[in-house]
Amino acid sequence: MIYPEYRPRRLRRNENLRALVRETVLSPAQLIYPLFVMPGKQKREEISSMPGVFRLSVDQLAKEAQECRGLGINSLLLFGLPEKKDRVGSGAHGAAHGAAHGAAHGTDGIVQRAIKELKNKAPELTVITDVCLCEYTSHGHCGIIHNQQVDNDATLEVLARIARSHAMAGADIVAPSDMMDGRVGAIRAALDQDNFDQVAIMSCAVKYASAFYGPFREAADCAPQEGDRRGYQMDPANSREALREATLDLEEGADILMVKPAMAYLDIIRMLRDEFDHPLAAYQVSGEYAMLKAAAAKGWLDEERVMVESLLAIRRAGADIILSYFAKDMARLS
Repeated sequence: MIYPEYRPRRLRRNENLRALVRETVLSPAQLIYPLFVMPGKQKREEISSMPGVFRLSVDQLAKEAQECRGLGINSLLLFGLPEKKDRVGSGAHGAAHGAAHGAAHGTDGIVQRAIKELKNKAPELTVITDVCLCEYTSHGHCGIIHNQQVDNDATLEVLARIARSHAMAGADIVAPSDMMDGRVGAIRAALDQDNFDQVAIMSCAVKYASAFYGPFREAADCAPQEGDRRGYQMDPANSREALREATLDLEEGADILMVKPAMAYLDIIRMLRDEFDHPLAAYQVSGEYAMLKAAAAKGWLDEERVMVESLLAIRRAGADIILSYFAKDMARLS
């Protein structure tokens, strides 16, 4: 069929027709809203590099949860800011500050308290927790430092302890984002050993060493004090490696795969979607959010339209689930 017999514009001439043939749909139920939880009471601090995103004290979570639930967002991701940091990130698993990294896990950490609060006030919500050490270590790296290097295998023990403490507090899904080799298997074994076999793992299987994480590092106060994370996060130049990383995590027991960042890695999302039939998530990270907000604040872009377009692009590339700081704004349009 050639013009004038076939005219693609026939089905674009009004919104009803466009909606009728729309190929990609994004609903609030497919969105996860990230939250930053901080110590204290009655605290709500806006993050300067992420307008509209706040650090919240535990007592402020219920209001946020109710707003998300009212918008149809059923899932929240928690990041914690501890009262104190140390070299082994003991605050991540609720152990007393200064305890050795082999100490028993607890349930009194900032994220553990946040999980309990959410499960008490909004039990129908799915609570997902970030499992990593960068927010809790004084050096800002995602693992235990030995001989000026991140010790992969020593870190696995701590990550398993963190995940187990989150499960004890009531988390539905744990989301390791550290990029240590073997961490999914270590976490799965620890959860199963303690009869948390129903707690799922959403693995940040493909996490690139990206400059787009900048605003997050302000939000969570977790920039490395020396060196960088290129020794354990993926090289942005690599794509085939993403398949190897994802395959390893699935073999170790991951239930959901995640790609991070999203907008600069749509090809990676599509590659994983074509290769695997497991649920696939993508994280529109802080820098991706911040640059759109900044351009919109300058009047250079239409914020609502670029928000929708960027999220639809991630969905169109193959993501089943999208983590985004735009989640609430997007849900309001649905």
